[in-house]
Amino acid sequence: MQAKLNITLRAAFLLIIASPLALGKTAEQQKKSFAEYIREGVPTRKEIDVFLNDISWARFDQDVGYILGNYMPHDGLDSSSTISTVQSGGARTSFMYKGKLCRINTYGNSFTQCNQVNDGETWQEYLAAHLGEPIRNFGMGGFGVYQAYRRMIREEKTNQNARYVILYIWGDDHIRSLLRCRYMLTKQWNQRTNQTEGIGRMFHGNFWSHIEIDLETGKLVEEENLLPTPQSLYKMTDPDWMYEALKDDLALQMYLYKNNQISDIAIRPLKRLSKYLRCPIDFSDGNLRSSVAELLDKYSFEATKYILNKAEEFVSANNKKLMVIIFDPYRVTRTLLKGEIRYDREIVDFLKENEFNYIDMNIVHVEDYKDFNLSIDEYFRRYFIGHYSPVGNHFFAYSIKDRIVEWLDLKPITYKDSAQRMIEFKGYLQDY
Repeated sequence: MQAKLNITLRAAFLLIIASPLALGKTAEQQKKSFAEYIREGVPTRKEIDVFLNDISWARFDQDVGYILGNYMPHDGLDSSSTISTVQSGGARTSFMYKGKLCRINTYGNSFTQCNQVNDGETWQEYLAAHLGEPIRNFGMGGFGVYQAYRRMIREEKTNQNARYVILYIWGDDHIRSLLRCRYMLTKQWNQRTNQTEGIGRMFHGNFWSHIEIDLETGKLVEEENLLPTPQSLYKMTDPDWMYEALKDDLALQMYLYKNNQISDIAIRPLKRLSKYLRCPIDFSDGNLRSSVAELLDKYSFEATKYILNKAEEFVSANNKKLMVIIFDPYRVTRTLLKGEIRYDREIVDFLKENEFNYIDMNIVHVEDYKDFNLSIDEYFRRYFIGHYSPVGNHFFAYSIKDRIVEWLDLKPITYKDSAQRMIEFKGYLQDY
């Protein structure tokens, strides 16, 4: 059992961070020029064919690149497969009180979508069961903050809109917002799943709408998807086209360089970025990789702050309420459990200073950890199989429930007092 769990954890962690170094290859083996790295890693036509035309985990979307499809990945608890399906409106399949009015929509990446569990084991379903009303799940694995925001403003203009909107920011979502195409950071994982799941079954990370800095003006600019049609997606199979499309993707270069996956990086754009962000950096050879990592974090935080302000403007203009959830179990929670300083302090301060309604799940886990006499690894095994296990999603749901109930203007039926509550089971009784 433990061996199976370890295998699942490793596979899931690769999906989350997509670091080629985690695949057991040395840094020296990974070092290539940026052009070599891109040209050698393009997807095959077969991958695109399956993604566009067959049953697979994700399906094409002209705006955010891809959204959830119907599939059963081999990534669940105890090496089980997980049933991951989507409703006609694009949300992950839900069951709890689905015929009743939905007041809460959720957006984010795989921790919102709830990878590695079945449809009925998501935190949205656990919370909906407790509140007695449905919660929609528009999360999608691999999304950054910007892609989740774009999905949000699109869905909230349809008849699936909700008064209450949750934007969940996980881990390196800050950096994902800046990428034109995330496939180059997940290509080894894609190659691996081509063997375990079938070619193209888990394909994702294609081009999408994103945000990046204009190095001429120093301003953040929202950019549209470079490949907005299914047929255009086949350009990803052309090494020359891919290099031309990505050669000035600064965030991608910085990510690969800081991870020691490419051999060099142009200094001039970094100096410009450093100047615009007012982030002095040591560009000497001995410190360059760590300096690039620091600058990339600063760049990504600026993007997240921009997106959060846009999200707040949108909900305010449309008579909605926004709640932000932040969580980074591998880079923040573990750091805090060790008594060290979190790297994302800038985002926490921004949320506080601008009076966002937010929940910090990192702190929730730090407090929960105090109740146990466990090592950090043992504690993580209680809740995680890479992503949250079903137990982890249950813990998450009940950790945020009080804040959710407080947030709602009209209390859920399960929280109305006896004078307000009418014992009426219409819409709750179902045949099966």
